[in-house]
Amino acid sequence: MSTQAVAESASQSAPPREHVLVASDLVRRYGDLTAVDGVSFHIDPGETYGLLGPNGAGKTTTISIIAGLIPAHSGTVTVAGQPMGPREVDAKRSIGLVPQDLAIYPELSARENLAFFGRLQGMRGKPLTRRIDEVLDLIALSDRAKDATKEFSGGMKRRLNIGIGLLHAPTLLILDEPTVGVDPQSRNAILESVEALSGGGMAVLYTTHYMEEAERLCDRIAIIDSGRIQAEGTRGELITLTGGLDYIRLTGEGQIEAAATALRGLDAVVQVVADRRLLTLTVRDAPAAVAGVVTTATAAGMTLGEVEIVRPDLESVFLHLTGKALRD
Repeated sequence: MSTQAVAESASQSAPPREHVLVASDLVRRYGDLTAVDGVSFHIDPGETYGLLGPNGAGKTTTISIIAGLIPAHSGTVTVAGQPMGPREVDAKRSIGLVPQDLAIYPELSARENLAFFGRLQGMRGKPLTRRIDEVLDLIALSDRAKDATKEFSGGMKRRLNIGIGLLHAPTLLILDEPTVGVDPQSRNAILESVEALSGGGMAVLYTTHYMEEAERLCDRIAIIDSGRIQAEGTRGELITLTGGLDYIRLTGEGQIEAAATALRGLDAVVQVVADRRLLTLTVRDAPAAVAGVVTTATAAGMTLGEVEIVRPDLESVFLHLTGKALRD
């Protein structure tokens, strides 16, 4: 039998790889507000999946359903093949949840915090001690393991929060905005830790409103807004949704709205979004269009401070899909 035939035979006989997480048509309402509106996606082993969207987009509500903290009004979740819900204790053992709010005891040391939460997970003795050492090394806190966490910086507390979620070696790690409010050095340390996790085969669900984090970490990204997934795919796949259009950003003072109105009349301009002192233009062939854009904005009464041509990125995709900036 040829090598190719052997490979084809092995491929045909190998069982399909199961998804770690499957979320199907999730809906969650709060009164008249539909916070999650038909959300569906899956995550495979070793994959980092990003939910990218502004504050209030539905990210935290979505992961609260997935983690079994709150029920969905409709839709289903399975984790490692088990149905998930508020009463599904066994399924929750497969999840490590790192919430936005810190879940640590300030009077205890990093090691004592990890030991406490490890015992809650049923871990004991040498296996727990060995796992604590591994986690401390991963989150770069081995040298501060005996210090009370009330003495830690915000970034160190965030890293310990991640370590607690990792301690029982979950199949799926859920990280909800883990870098909010931390310094750049700690933020980079957190991102490096997440990169190492996916490289080790763990499935990671990562929510953020920082475009650069999603671009750096995530194998696939779902852009979420108003409780709905607007688009999903790899970074490259999402950027193709802009149709190859460019962006020009004008920062200045004066007649901003008048300038926006005038610019919408230019043939090269597809869309104009006004945000206080900033105009973001979606245009065809920005280098060729920029001179006319500057002339038109100035003539309309806008005093320009800065003109920037931007290549398409995930923020461009979000703007293209929703008509607003990611930070709104």
